[in-house]
Amino acid sequence: MPRTADRQHTGRQRNEEARRAILDAAVHQFAERPAAEVTVATIAAEAGVGRQTIYRWWPTKFAILLEAMTELGRAVVAVPDSGSLAADLEAFVTATFSAVKEPTISLLRVVMGEAQRDPQVHRLMVEFTGRRRAVLREVLERAEARGEPLGPGGADLLVDQVFGVLWYRILLGNGPLTPSAARELAEALLAQTRALPWPASERTPRPGKC
Repeated sequence: MPRTADRQHTGRQRNEEARRAILDAAVHQFAERPAAEVTVATIAAEAGVGRQTIYRWWPTKFAILLEAMTELGRAVVAVPDSGSLAADLEAFVTATFSAVKEPTISLLRVVMGEAQRDPQVHRLMVEFTGRRRAVLREVLERAEARGEPLGPGGADLLVDQVFGVLWYRILLGNGPLTPSAARELAEALLAQTRALPWPASERTPRPGKC
């Protein structure tokens, strides 16, 4: 029995080490060479695994990269819960902006560009961004449940505005993603939450939440 337990533990550890090596290799390769030169084979070679190992876990090289980006997001952008919308919103936006630096900016541009051409990558990108949006939505809906107003557009508009600014600046590089920029955005959005409601006739129906 002890030997069986040892073998099971070793197997799980080996799989996790291989997965981590693959994610690290993908990030390194996409950061160092054009996306067209990165293949499952080159990632496998750097990670020291076989291609079939990769294909058991991911359908494409971009799926590997997006999982690596997802793990980074989870590690550096927690779900704030201070009991105050103002504090939580600033904490979330600041952590999100701070997480986006090189080589992450270049990697996200690569994947977003590919998502415009490849429907499968587009689907993966929607899932990737949806997970980050869901975290902010949780923060906002918790505040609303406490009785704090979310403003005329509600959670939908606030989520769109945070990630709209984020992605606009990632893709075009036309503005900073600094702590002070995050604070300014959070303060502007907080002021918006205190605005008077729009007339019902001016509200745009939303087909669904993501």
